[in-house]
Amino acid sequence: MSAAEPRNSNFAFLEPYEPLARLGFLAERLYAEDPCSTLVKLRHFGEVLAQKVAARYGAWTSPQENQASLLARLRGMGLNQDVLGLLHELRRAGNAAAHEMVGDGRTALQQIRMARALGQWYVRLVADRNFQAPPFVPPPDPRKASEALRADLRRLREELVAARAESADLQERARAEAIRRADAEALAAQRAEEAAFWQSTARQREQELTSELLQLQADLAEAQKEAEEAGVVETAPEALATTPLSLSEADTRHLIDQQLREAGWEVDSQALTWGSGARPLKGRSMAIAEWPTEKGPADYVLFVDQVPVAVVEAKRNNKNAASAIEQAKRYSRGFAIQGGLKDPGGPWGEYRVPFLFSSNGRAFLRQLPEMSGTWFLDARNPTNHPRALNGWYTPTGLKKLLAQDVEAAHQALRQEPADYLDLRYYQREAIAAVEAALEAGRREVMVAMATGTGKTRTCIGLLYRLLKAELFQRVLFLVDRTALGEQALNALQGFKLERMQAFPDIYEVKGLTDSSPGPTTRLHLATIQGMMRRLLFREEEALAIPVDQYDCIVVDECHRGYSLDRDLSEAELTFRNELDYISKYRRVLDHFDAVKVGLTATPALHTSAIFGDPVYEYGYRQAVLDGYLVDHEPPFRIVTALAEDGITWQAGESVELYRVKNQQLDLFHLEDEVTLELETFNRKVLTESFNRTVCRVLAQHIDPEDDGKTLVFCVNDTHADMVVRLLKEALDERYGGVDDDAVMKITGAADRCLEKIRHFKNEKYPNVAVTVDLLTTGIDVPEIVNLVFLRRVKSRILYEQMLGRATRLCDAIGKECFRIYDAVDLYAGMEPYSNMKPVVANPKITFRQLVDELEQVQDSPARHAIIEQFLARLQRKKGKVKGADLEQFTAIVGLTPQELARTLKEMDPDQAAAWLQGRGEMADLLDRVAGDGTVFMVSHHEDELRRVEQGYGEGQQRPADYLESFRRFIRENLNEITALQVVLQRPRDLTRQQLRELKLELDRHHFRETELESAWRETTDQEVAASVIGFIRQAALGSPLVPYAERVEKALQRILGRAGWDPQQRKWLERIAAQMKAETIVDRAALDAGEFARRGGFRRLDRLFEGRLAQVLGDLHEAAWDDRQTA
Repeated sequence: MSAAEPRNSNFAFLEPYEPLARLGFLAERLYAEDPCSTLVKLRHFGEVLAQKVAARYGAWTSPQENQASLLARLRGMGLNQDVLGLLHELRRAGNAAAHEMVGDGRTALQQIRMARALGQWYVRLVADRNFQAPPFVPPPDPRKASEALRADLRRLREELVAARAESADLQERARAEAIRRADAEALAAQRAEEAAFWQSTARQREQELTSELLQLQADLAEAQKEAEEAGVVETAPEALATTPLSLSEADTRHLIDQQLREAGWEVDSQALTWGSGARPLKGRSMAIAEWPTEKGPADYVLFVDQVPVAVVEAKRNNKNAASAIEQAKRYSRGFAIQGGLKDPGGPWGEYRVPFLFSSNGRAFLRQLPEMSGTWFLDARNPTNHPRALNGWYTPTGLKKLLAQDVEAAHQALRQEPADYLDLRYYQREAIAAVEAALEAGRREVMVAMATGTGKTRTCIGLLYRLLKAELFQRVLFLVDRTALGEQALNALQGFKLERMQAFPDIYEVKGLTDSSPGPTTRLHLATIQGMMRRLLFREEEALAIPVDQYDCIVVDECHRGYSLDRDLSEAELTFRNELDYISKYRRVLDHFDAVKVGLTATPALHTSAIFGDPVYEYGYRQAVLDGYLVDHEPPFRIVTALAEDGITWQAGESVELYRVKNQQLDLFHLEDEVTLELETFNRKVLTESFNRTVCRVLAQHIDPEDDGKTLVFCVNDTHADMVVRLLKEALDERYGGVDDDAVMKITGAADRCLEKIRHFKNEKYPNVAVTVDLLTTGIDVPEIVNLVFLRRVKSRILYEQMLGRATRLCDAIGKECFRIYDAVDLYAGMEPYSNMKPVVANPKITFRQLVDELEQVQDSPARHAIIEQFLARLQRKKGKVKGADLEQFTAIVGLTPQELARTLKEMDPDQAAAWLQGRGEMADLLDRVAGDGTVFMVSHHEDELRRVEQGYGEGQQRPADYLESFRRFIRENLNEITALQVVLQRPRDLTRQQLRELKLELDRHHFRETELESAWRETTDQEVAASVIGFIRQAALGSPLVPYAERVEKALQRILGRAGWDPQQRKWLERIAAQMKAETIVDRAALDAGEFARRGGFRRLDRLFEGRLAQVLGDLHEAAWDDRQTA
């Protein structure tokens, strides 16, 4: 700014950051004559400021990039949401002024204040975090000032007087500034004189501005280059999110106005007030400010038509938002329904307006909920509690919420049991548990059901009931993969609910390709990734998604929210960007004011943190015992020489290193002996000989022409390619040639991945799928009978999901169990799930960031947290500093990385902080030493098979020992377990419930029907599906082991041999016998479930058998276990 120009601009403090000061100055000067031009200059101000921020952190691209795109990228880097909102507002107002000539003096004045607040924020970002700009001086009144604008100017002058009075207690600079700005009216007069000066020099200033803007582009390019060289490109600097933005209460009101406006309300807290005569009108949705009540004026009252639906209390942006709900309560109690207003339906106790809000304008932050978000209370029920929302309800949303009768919905659910749905007993129990939890007020609910037990089918039944009872209006069904979404849509279309209608026949359903629901949509399927894009990275022109768009969210495979909100200590909250710690998964769930229902087979710590503990669990072992899932045989452990002994290179040997990034081999000479154990195979070392040996074993057990399918789990894409090639070679060798499509890689990197998944599920080929983790969760292929583990995993969740791929029943191929081929000792060596949390919660934090934070943070707890994380990262990375990097490091620091780690550990936090400050060059070096991508050692060591073994029960016993331990257990517990006596002495009286309890007891002692059958086969070379009852009777009584289906068939013929059965009775006896073969026991409970229940159940069949059905069932079961008929 030239010396000739007046220096009392509200933007003068930005002179070191030109052209920001000049743009602000020009905007002020144009304000009196041309508000539209002011808005255009302020738009330019926002563009320059955003470009400067982007260049500072290596994210600037070119001057041609539009502001909306740049702001979207800054948002992705973690830019403070309030700052982002103000920049967008400058952009929108400027565009309207430039293209439509829309803009008045009041809007221009408000935008000048917002731009000045952004300027203050920018100085805090780049120079002084505690910077405070001088008090705002109102510009002179425009010639055509409206009354609202005059009120704004009067208010601003009053604020100036208050600021001047307060300045007596400020530092010397602030006092001097207050003196310099002595009187607002005098300054305004001075500005009027200066306006004449501006008129005479405007062209010159515009030319100077043009020159400065050209210089700006060069400065931005230089700043971008420096940022790239510093290694901060595409990082998310903490300062962008944590640098404070200061707003007055009036400016906060302006923010809240904008938020309400985006939610669909007519609002203007300065003009649309009760005092100015504003009243609710029919057909309008209005937020009227300063509405009088018996307890004082409410900041806003929200009206839909002429119905008061909500009261809003607004606070300054640094005030507690949660506690302000108490003021909203007072205003609701004191509200009077008069003057043509329509009653919303109350009162509800003391409350006359049903919905209460409080806000300080800040975006919701989970780590500081009371200080952020829009707080909401439904005051109609005294047991409801306030909760923080991520935005405001729309008029339509509040209208629907007001019309909803929650108690009537719960009563309807209680009165109508779920028996009419074609569901299994545990699925109905799960639905009942969820409904009970919702009635108890739970808003986060989790159901844990083993893979293959019908979570999706259960969910469809649950959602149908909840929508039918009108507990919810619209449900969002979230999946994490497109394939799972297609699978869910197929299930919706295939499950018949009432009157043989499927869900989409009854309610409107939108699928994955629909970006938003329609007015009548009741269920919307979407991927979590798609919803993230729409919510967090939406195009500015796209409409914001309201918080009330869905009132229930179902998350399928909810354990996939792996990026749990990382914990922030109280100290870290003062200097860390919350966006680094809140998963985008969680941010999507938090956006909507909706009940959340999570479905998973593997509940874990992070899922419980979001959804709470499961309200219902149905596990794998129980499902196997119930006959709804298949068990697996003891795993086949493939043991090779290299697996047992490891791979060893001697000192002085040359080893090949395969660099995946460059796809090249390098030779490396070893200084010391190196041995790699089994757990590193295919992860750190590529060993073709080991994989070839394993594939040859698999070829002995797997026939690609069988109906059963095989799933092979590899470490990574490179490993998967190798296994596909070697397995084809082994199968060719075994069978003399196989179809090339019989074995196929299906990973995220594979061509047409979804198409290959569909082929694997529905077609003959591929019969063997080789994957990494694409097929570990949620993909249903019941024909899978073989699992092959060629990778180690440490996650219990992932491991159980891998097993779950093969547990489903498949009658079409006669599947009775599945087999596991374990070449990496995963089954036996699976470590327990650990909830230990790392010191470095965010592994992307850089050394430079930590060092910079030490210079900004003063309190000891925060410094201690930073030092701990610096040390943790240094311990991980110290071994990577080698060669020239090590020499440079030692020259800079005077210590090796190892010595530095020891030295820092011996210092107290303040000493360590003092030592690290100013060590930016060292930090940059550590950040640069990031290796050159994935590197494998390549082994050419020959391998050979040593054995393929199976272990049974506890301690992995040999088959004969396992059977002997079973016999011993039965003999020792004959008098301890009641059901054993019934099996041995009164088999006709055995019930399904007794058999289930007996199986659970045996399972607790590691005796399972599948393992008993496998051990018997290995010991006697006889394949006998004798049922667990047969094994018990053989162990205790010496009864012959006969396939149970054979026993039942002989018993049926014996019963049918009796005279007097009519054709209908004979047909039903055959059906009962078929059910016995499938479920072992058919009793009264069995006949009152499933297909039998739909045909009238026990009561109807008992009439058919003339009241003798119980006797007939007993005779049939007794005959089945009569050993005389097996002789």
